[in-house]
Amino acid sequence: MRSATIKDVAERAGVSLKTVSRVINNEPSVHARTREKVQREIDALGYQPDPSARSLRSTRAYAIGLVYDNPNAHYIINLQRGVLSVCRSSGFGLQIHPCDSSSPKLADELCELVRRSRLAGLVLAPPMSEQPALIRALSEAKIPFIRIISARKDPQDGSPCVYVDDRDAAYAITEHLIQLGHQRIGFLWGGREHRSSLERYQGYEDALKDYGIALDRKLIVPGDYTFDDGFRGARKLLALKDRPSAIFGSNDEIAAGVLAAAHSDGINVPYELSIAGFEDSPFSKQSWPALTTARQATEEIARHAAQRLIGDLQREANGEPVSSSNEGFSPELVVRGSTAPRHTAPAKR
Repeated sequence: MRSATIKDVAERAGVSLKTVSRVINNEPSVHARTREKVQREIDALGYQPDPSARSLRSTRAYAIGLVYDNPNAHYIINLQRGVLSVCRSSGFGLQIHPCDSSSPKLADELCELVRRSRLAGLVLAPPMSEQPALIRALSEAKIPFIRIISARKDPQDGSPCVYVDDRDAAYAITEHLIQLGHQRIGFLWGGREHRSSLERYQGYEDALKDYGIALDRKLIVPGDYTFDDGFRGARKLLALKDRPSAIFGSNDEIAAGVLAAAHSDGINVPYELSIAGFEDSPFSKQSWPALTTARQATEEIARHAAQRLIGDLQREANGEPVSSSNEGFSPELVVRGSTAPRHTAPAKR
C-alpha cells in the first residue's frame, strides 16, 4: 500500500492543502473544529509529514541536529533514541553529527551544518554544550540550540539547557562506600574535557572531606570514559603497596574495566575489592557481579532537551514567548553486588 499524502488528508477532511499544512505546523489561525477534523483524518490515514519535503516547500526548517563527541557508545545511542522519539512525534527530521570537540573550527563547522542541511536548531551534548566560546558563536549566528550539561543547579546564564546533577550522585556513591567501612577509595577520572568528570570528582572529594578522610592523590588516576582506561587505571591502583579496598569509576565502562582487571589478578569482588560505576548502562547489569552505580536517565534527558528545543521553535513561529525555565535531573544511587562491607569474607559452605 502507498503511504498517505497531504492531498489524501485534505480530500477526506474536505479542506484545502493549505489548511492541512497549517494544522501540521500548529499555526494558531485554524479554527478548533477544523483542526480536530483534520487531525482525525491524519490519525485515520496514519499520515506522516516528510520533514525534508516540508523544509523545501517552506521558509521554515523541519529538522534538527544532534551534535556530540563522546567515546561511550551506550550514552550516544540513548541520546539518539530520546531525541529521535520527539522528532518523530513532532514531525521533525533528525540529523546526527559526530564531531571533534577540540577542533578550532568547530563553530564554523556547526554553522555550515545548519545552513547546508537547513536545520531549525541543534541539541548540543557534552562537551560541546559546555564550551562558552562555541555557545557565544552560535548565539551570535542566531542558531537556536539546547544544551545538555552537568551542573548542580540551573546556571541561569541566558542559554537554554537541561542540567544533570552529577556531583550529588557521585557524593552518594562515595558515601555508600564510606559507610561500608572503606577508607582507601580509588577514583578513576573520565575525560577532563567533560564537565561531568569534574562534577563527579568533586562529589567524591567532598564526601571524603565530610567524613574526615584524607585525600590521597595516589588513589586518583586520570583517563577517559572507556573500558580500556578503566582496566589500565585499575592495574595501576591494584599495584600499590597499600592498594584501595574500593574503586569508583567515573562511568560504567570504566568500572567494567576495573572489574576485568580485578578478575585478571584473582581479586574477589566485592569481598576483597568493592567497585562502583556511574550511569546504569548495560555494563552495570551484565557484569558479574552486577555493578553498584548511579542511574542516569540519558534517554529521558535527551527527550526533554528535544521537547524544549522544538517547543521553543514552534512557540516562536506562532509569535508566542519561548520557555524561560530549565529542567534538572538527579541520577539515583543503585546498590548491586559489586560493593560490600570492607574485610567481609564470603560465607563458607
